[in-house]
Amino acid sequence: MSKTNQEAIEVRPGEEDGYVSSLEGKPMKIPADWGLLPPGDAALSRRVKMEGPSWTVVEFKRRKKFSHGIFAPADRIERLKAEREAEKNDPAYLKKLNAGRSRRAKAEKAYAEEFEQAVFQFLDFYEEHLELANQIAKAVAEHAVPVGSGTVARTQRIPIEQRAESAMIAWMRHQTTAYDHMTIPREKGARREVRRMLAKESRRLLQDYRSSGQQGSKDCPLLRALG
Repeated sequence: MSKTNQEAIEVRPGEEDGYVSSLEGKPMKIPADWGLLPPGDAALSRRVKMEGPSWTVVEFKRRKKFSHGIFAPADRIERLKAEREAEKNDPAYLKKLNAGRSRRAKAEKAYAEEFEQAVFQFLDFYEEHLELANQIAKAVAEHAVPVGSGTVARTQRIPIEQRAESAMIAWMRHQTTAYDHMTIPREKGARREVRRMLAKESRRLLQDYRSSGQQGSKDCPLLRALG
């Protein structure tokens, strides 16, 4: 077996049956005694890759990576699948699984509340606009916090205050501007410049609510978004 076959590596879908492609584009023949484990069970996938050689088939679309499964020795896949099924049917495992789900649900609820409060604090609206601030913070949190949302709220690389600010500006970009309907030139930096310009306008709108000045007409983009 070649050195490549002894590693857990990522490959791309092949252009013909029985083959995959290396990330560099080189065709690779799938060993005859290998099978394909479909995606869906993260624990089983980890175990298959930990035990020896495997090829994870990935495809990149719109800057996201999608898995099409794992090629590995068929006997290993079948053995680990049987072990995994037995584990799933074990009452002790089910109890542990349910306890883990409960902990995660509580943690997610707590984070959603913390994030909503962080958005509210970023808004820093004048006292006569606090109810509006509460509504906005709730809407932004409901959009940004759920697992799988792909928003900045899910990252841990920056403080929650920065996450809240970025999520708020992103929400306004889609809800209070014409961004989603704009035709943006496919030039380097063009989209970034448009976002910068819209962010500036969004911050100016928020600033109006941070004073005691008159605000809240039916034409206000924030009120229209919430409506």
